[in-house]
Amino acid sequence: MRFLLNTCRAYSTSFPVVTRYRIAQLGRVGQIENARQVFDELPNKTVDSWNSIIAGYFQNNQPDEALLLFNKMPEKNIVSWNGLISGYIKNGMVTEAREVFDKMPERNVVSWTAMIRGHVQEGMMGEAVSLFWLMPEKNVVSWTVMLGGLIHEGRIDEARRLFDMMPEKDVVARTNMIAGYCKEGRLSDAREIFDEMPWRNVVAWTTMITGYVQNNRVDVARKLFEVMPVKNEVSWTAMLMGYTQCGRIEAALELFEAMPVKSVVTGNALILGFGQNGEVAKARRVFNQMKVKDDATWSAMIKVYERKGFELKALDLFILMQKEGIRPKFPSLITILSVCASLASLDHGRQVHAQLVRSRFDEAVYVSSVLLTMYIKCGDLPKAKLVFDKFSSKDIVMWNSMISGYAQHGLGEEALEIFQSMFSTGMVPDDVTFVGVLTACSYTGKVKEGLDIFESMKSKYMVEPKTEHYACMVDLLGRAGKINEAVNIIEKMPMEADAAVWGSLLGACRTHAKLDLAEVAAKKLLVIEPENAGPYILLSNIYASQGKWNDVAELRKNMRARSVKKSPGSSWIEVEKIVHMFTTGDIRAHPEHSMIMKMLENLDVLLREAG
Repeated sequence: MRFLLNTCRAYSTSFPVVTRYRIAQLGRVGQIENARQVFDELPNKTVDSWNSIIAGYFQNNQPDEALLLFNKMPEKNIVSWNGLISGYIKNGMVTEAREVFDKMPERNVVSWTAMIRGHVQEGMMGEAVSLFWLMPEKNVVSWTVMLGGLIHEGRIDEARRLFDMMPEKDVVARTNMIAGYCKEGRLSDAREIFDEMPWRNVVAWTTMITGYVQNNRVDVARKLFEVMPVKNEVSWTAMLMGYTQCGRIEAALELFEAMPVKSVVTGNALILGFGQNGEVAKARRVFNQMKVKDDATWSAMIKVYERKGFELKALDLFILMQKEGIRPKFPSLITILSVCASLASLDHGRQVHAQLVRSRFDEAVYVSSVLLTMYIKCGDLPKAKLVFDKFSSKDIVMWNSMISGYAQHGLGEEALEIFQSMFSTGMVPDDVTFVGVLTACSYTGKVKEGLDIFESMKSKYMVEPKTEHYACMVDLLGRAGKINEAVNIIEKMPMEADAAVWGSLLGACRTHAKLDLAEVAAKKLLVIEPENAGPYILLSNIYASQGKWNDVAELRKNMRARSVKKSPGSSWIEVEKIVHMFTTGDIRAHPEHSMIMKMLENLDVLLREAG
């Protein structure tokens, strides 16, 4: 940087064009202070040098400083005025740009087009249209900007009328119309414009192919793709995503392997495409084949594992990513945070939190919600409360997470305190809020409070109870031994009771030895969820406790006929940042199973001695 400044000083007197270029270059790379130093040391400042430093301040989001310099200019030309308008527009200050535009001593087509573009970008189409028709002279860029605005707003018929009026239609305008028609599903209109184009670039071809893909016309897209004279990575990616979106995985893989140059972008898209179709092994195969991987590649594979329930593999890949020296960015961190929550991996969750803090991503409400969920699922409620208290403007998701977190850990009093605190902030509870509060009442035996809150849902808060709220009430009453009241709740439901409702009743009946009602609830569950092994096993246990062995045999016969199998239970624990998973009947898979079994035997002896 010092060399750059010295170079500017050496040439500043004799080569003003070079100096202007240096000022612009420094501004573009964020070195606006150095650019200003070069500018200030100029003995003879030209209009162009003033324009360059003003543009630099706008590029670095310092519009006030840019205006101060503009007002100090001893001489201004139309480029100076246009630069001020464009700078304001790039900083989202359309009102200020319009004020400058209105008081300009002279305007050219660039001034008008910049102002129209500003209105279009801010969605102010009424102002943009009015200004467009007031233009004394229009060029192809003006027409194209206006056309793009109408298409973006979905006003495709108006856009077509404007398109037909254009005295000169360039490839950008035609491509915009193709994209607009494709977005509306009007493929024949899009193809008509495409076929009439005197010359097509790679963007036009790719836009038409993408249009077919987005409208599930993959075979037509492939035919067009095959005759495309020049393909780029966007074209290949569009075609690949077409196959993955419609589930034609083999065709996508075949196309990927035929690519002359496998770009990182295309590989990333294919990994996500395979993941969306449940082809996790093939996604990993593509991942392994990629010689060059960026953060998005790792993030894509981690996301696939996380979405398809392979949390341990996702965590292992994240650890490998860090060992490879890849610094994870926001998407990877957020995904792995969800993984840590699912696995209750507190140590790794804390590590990710620290990385988010260093990157200042933790200041976003969305990120805080994910952090909150992670700490709650890991059982670190004090830390969750610290994250919760940090934000003064909490959204409903954060309030609900905190209430549900306390409820799930049996801290009913704390959950109700958070519920009451909501009202002091003016936050209105929603249906999810009441699920959390009613669950808290159920887990802590607060029957009266739960009944009062349930009654207040509709009368006070205008929230219509759903099946999950009725399930909470059945669970609340059932846990308290009020089985008849729980049955009355079910009978009065305005909708059909679902598996959650009958499951709550079944659990209560088993706890309080109401076997007849338990049998009724279990049979209801068999009808609702015939492929779920749980109700079969529970009903089998009920029959066995009553000595109904013929019924037990019949149930098992039905399970075999329907190929219903009990999923093996699993659990995991994190020790020194390593997550160990155990599955029923598969203890020998763990490398230290002998030591674990000996420890369990010793514990069993100690427990027996303790009574």
